[in-house]
Amino acid sequence: MSHLVKNDPRLRRIRHLALDLDGTVYKGGTLFPFSRPFLASMREAGIGCTFLTNNPSKSAADYRASLAKLGIECTPEQIYTSSLATIDWLRRERPQVRRLFALGTPSMETEFAAAGFSLATDDPRDEPDAVLVGFDLTLTYAKLCRAAWWVKQGKPFLATNPDFVCPTDQPTVLVDCGAICAAVEKAAGRAPDKVFGKPDPSMLTGIMARHRLAADEIAMVGDRIYTDIAMARRAGALGVLVLTGEATAADAAAAQPPPDLVLPSLAELGDALLRAKTAA
Repeated sequence: MSHLVKNDPRLRRIRHLALDLDGTVYKGGTLFPFSRPFLASMREAGIGCTFLTNNPSKSAADYRASLAKLGIECTPEQIYTSSLATIDWLRRERPQVRRLFALGTPSMETEFAAAGFSLATDDPRDEPDAVLVGFDLTLTYAKLCRAAWWVKQGKPFLATNPDFVCPTDQPTVLVDCGAICAAVEKAAGRAPDKVFGKPDPSMLTGIMARHRLAADEIAMVGDRIYTDIAMARRAGALGVLVLTGEATAADAAAAQPPPDLVLPSLAELGDALLRAKTAA
């Protein structure tokens, strides 16, 4: 199933792939058998790859370690989380914001500190420039209250990602950033001013800026129509849906507008890109 024909000029222009992780490169803790050969072939063809995730609870270093355990070696520059998208946007669009009151894990806080941001404490005298809410697995009631208080005072209210829950195979519900933001919003009377992570286009525009790419030189590859493909459309990039995760062929056929390209897996995408490169 495809909305692109063989050797379509849009495929020939692709220089970089933004790859969703769970459902695209692996499922749960299991690497798809085609993922490593696909990545090796992209390296040989000179097509860059960046791994994307909405989950800010782990740092880029944490994700590199997790991928290494699955047999995938990558550089720090090949990991792009919603935390990093937030950092890039703040540097570019709000350089005056330097001190944050953050609801996030120690790994997330370390990432922001390493980028030059300082973190405010839970003290009404320690005034931040903005409130940042992430997927905080270490959340305390006191910090939730402080975040709502600062938002009520009019501080910019930022969220790393929109997800209400984080998927898990455990007998629990992992309350994610969007749900934490909902509590703050109800308490403070204000919705977030900016929500990063897929489907916000900043996840792709940040990668494009890092690698000096035009929108038609990057493809977003993922298994969800309402996040991965929606983000590609908003950023003007090529949207490639793989059927190894959430979305089915029926979902793809019903989508309006449809993804640019629908393929069974990364294996078929690799073949199509190599054919297009050879024909170029």
